[in-house]
Amino acid sequence: MTIHFIGAGPGAPDLITVRGLNLIRRCPVVLYAGSLVPPEIVAEAPPGSRVVDTAPLNLDEITAEFKAAAAAGHDVARVHSGDPSLYGAIAEQMRRLDALGIPYDVTPGVPSFAAAAAALATELTLPDISQTVILTRTAVRSSGMPDGEELASLGKSGATLAIHLSVANLAHVVNELAPLYGADCPVVVAYRVSWPDQSFVTGTLGDIRAKVKAAGLTRTALILVGRVLNGAEFSDSRLYAAEHTHLLRP
Repeated sequence: MTIHFIGAGPGAPDLITVRGLNLIRRCPVVLYAGSLVPPEIVAEAPPGSRVVDTAPLNLDEITAEFKAAAAAGHDVARVHSGDPSLYGAIAEQMRRLDALGIPYDVTPGVPSFAAAAAALATELTLPDISQTVILTRTAVRSSGMPDGEELASLGKSGATLAIHLSVANLAHVVNELAPLYGADCPVVVAYRVSWPDQSFVTGTLGDIRAKVKAAGLTRTALILVGRVLNGAEFSDSRLYAAEHTHLLRP
């Protein structure tokens, strides 16, 4: 038996990978994050399978589900939202599985920042503007940020920022980044991207707080910050330049 950690993607049922969906369809046990994984994905579980919403469970209770499945010889589809490598809390689960000698693997999923960029028809890395994307968050009630990873430090790069789990901490985001990026720097707050009720609030570091408050967004939103978001002028990349040669275009 194997525990399969699966990224369900950002929300739309058809944005899960083929591998992930096939695993869910054949596993007799499915554990899923009910607040973030769409019900259509869980509905693909085999008839008669054990399907458990882990949202109200703690780590010990989730581990107990793993142990029970292992004792019965049942594969488990452990379904997380987005891509499980980003704020998925899978490392602590895998540490428990290592101690128990239970095998596992990981199937990636479409992360929310990629889904947001696609919905906005935006490239997050534009020549001359930004060639770096930083995925981060801020500390509210969750684990603290390691030294050197505060927004005031990361923002010195001028990179495009994808700030997770922080819409309730938007005042802090603005206060830390406005001196570095400028009050006129574009910001997009993306709510429940790819879900039927997805929405986007666009603005600048100078006015985004008021706009988000008016929209009533308090959770399940991603904050994108950077000059790539406002249609800034940029040079064509070298990739398709006529004079640029490479192995496939000598």
